[in-house]
Amino acid sequence: MPVTVLDPHTALIVVDLQQGLVGAPTVHPIADVVAKAAALATAFRRRGLPVALVNVAGRAPGRTEQSPRLSAFPPGWTELLPELGRQDDDIVVTKHSWGAFTGTDLEARLKARGVTQVVLAGIATGTGVESTARQAYELGFHVTLAVDAMSDTRLEAHHYSVEKIFPRLGERGTTQQILALLPQA
Repeated sequence: MPVTVLDPHTALIVVDLQQGLVGAPTVHPIADVVAKAAALATAFRRRGLPVALVNVAGRAPGRTEQSPRLSAFPPGWTELLPELGRQDDDIVVTKHSWGAFTGTDLEARLKARGVTQVVLAGIATGTGVESTARQAYELGFHVTLAVDAMSDTRLEAHHYSVEKIFPRLGERGTTQQILALLPQA
């Protein structure tokens, strides 16, 4: 599943790698996912490419059959992981739904920087990452998915997104494949 190309104006979007979500059991070791997302962030920054760090601080207001797991977030729940090395010029977005574009200024901020393509990493594969990928695709961005820099709490959800949904939204690759495609620093 090699990535074919990265546009010169590509941004990295890291979804929901925050204190309150990394404690849940995932099908891949979360430390590996975080390390790969951090490696991508470091490489993008080194090349002057935008990095968007996204956290979630709520949920969409619609009625659902399943009740929310938390009625209130504990202190520090929304804090981005320090391993991501947040920088002053990173785009930081707080969302209140699964996708990072709904109700945020992420699209405008990326387009203001001339971004035509996004690389996605984070958790959970079948919700936050997939929803953000769908939105990015619908907004006209080329989408690349760093499949080893994401995970989910359910193996079947991860595999379904990676194997069935992502090929319809963009191109898939590993962290190493994506790093190899970045211009030399």
